[in-house]
Amino acid sequence: MVATRYSGPVTRELPDWPLYGLADDQRPALRQVLAAGDPAVLATISALGDGGPRPVGAQMVFGPDLISGFLSGGCVEGDVAIHAMACMEDGQPRRLVYGEGSPWPDIRLLCGARIEILVERILPQDPAALALLLAMDQRRPVTWVSDGQMRACGSQLDSWPGAVSLVFDPVWRMVVMGSDPTALAIASLAAQGGFETTLVRPRGPALPPGLAGVGYNRHEAGPALADIGLDAWTAIAVCGHDIDMDHAALMAALPSPAPYVGLLGARRRLPERLDRLTRAGLDPALFARLRAPIGLDLGGKAPWEIAVAVVGEVIALRHGPSA
Repeated sequence: MVATRYSGPVTRELPDWPLYGLADDQRPALRQVLAAGDPAVLATISALGDGGPRPVGAQMVFGPDLISGFLSGGCVEGDVAIHAMACMEDGQPRRLVYGEGSPWPDIRLLCGARIEILVERILPQDPAALALLLAMDQRRPVTWVSDGQMRACGSQLDSWPGAVSLVFDPVWRMVVMGSDPTALAIASLAAQGGFETTLVRPRGPALPPGLAGVGYNRHEAGPALADIGLDAWTAIAVCGHDIDMDHAALMAALPSPAPYVGLLGARRRLPERLDRLTRAGLDPALFARLRAPIGLDLGGKAPWEIAVAVVGEVIALRHGPSA
């Protein structure tokens, strides 16, 4: 995600606008601090009581001159920052409690929740942290287990008493096929929403469109999707307004592991598109995977309205039946 992180002295008086909280995945921020040779402090929600605005596993990262993420809102982040700086100095983990049973009754949670937070220092060469970042680069899901003193990262790890156990999936990708304003809006919104986003425009201009956080691929649809690599954490939005390009994209995307394949276009044209795919040798059983017309039915037709519908549909898929 293209997100602003706070750079400057970390005190209880944080910036008026918490732009540092826009990024949900804190692995890139952790990498940024450790790559500079500095220790990082990782604050993780380890338990919740009576709900809360953020789930168990939500994190913040603190460096000497960096803050990223948020845990609740209000005054919690400012207090956590103070404990994080103390942890950075002495290396001792902290377990913080806000809400019911908290030793800081002046810090109130308006939602009535109880939040427990593990605060731990991570050194630049910490093996578990390096394993976590390597798995992110290799797009492998891993389990992170830590009690603040001892931590491990790997596949299918067992936890131990007092430890927090989290599963980190690969970062979700969004591949947008097309070049019109709707495709650009989908790509831009996906990047802002934390997706690794690539815009594919076969034989397109040499220069990219200049959208923050959006990659660009000029290859034909099939080779472009092969270059990107389609896995179980990839969404594909086919918005080409080009029958041949859309056809090539669907031929590559529908048999792939990608869990989301959406097609922009009129519903009445869908049967002839499916017939062409069948005649090209694609198994009709795969058509059940195709979301066409693309996106949630929000009623809007403007580029940003369709972008919200598409990104919202992928987010609903990502969160499963609970969505």
